[in-house]
Amino acid sequence: MNSVLFVCLGNICRSPLAEAALRAEAERLRLDLTIESAGTGDWHVGEPPDPRAQAVAARHGLDISAYQTRQVTPADFRRFTHIVALDHDNLSNLRRIAPADATAALSLLLDHVPGREGQAVTDPWFGDAAGFDVTWAEVTAAAAGLAGRLTDPNPRPVATA
Repeated sequence: MNSVLFVCLGNICRSPLAEAALRAEAERLRLDLTIESAGTGDWHVGEPPDPRAQAVAARHGLDISAYQTRQVTPADFRRFTHIVALDHDNLSNLRRIAPADATAALSLLLDHVPGREGQAVTDPWFGDAAGFDVTWAEVTAAAAGLAGRLTDPNPRPVATA
């Protein structure tokens, strides 16, 4: 069974939104996936997502208030089939911390959106609530693309920067 871990820096806004978007898409398509999110940093471990992230998810009918932030662990590289970074810095950090026996495929989230390959998901952390709408649009499009890739019997390879 496929499993996906979304990773941003603090696991407080972008990666929980990506988790929620893929959960909704998997439910819509009736896919059996394990889906989680984590951060490369530990500043927010145990906290719920940013209230602005919760608000944008709620506007789209999704409740992420019970999500709790956590940090990526070496075991994640064996537990998940796909680890998806939200930007280049986090992808670099994931490559650096991956154990030698890692089995997860690494990619950038927007690599799953034709025409957006190699781009980072907008980080809304330092902006206003409107930035979370931009991030939501990006993670929703990428969730649809990723779900399609996971169900395609002959998926095209994902080239990551």
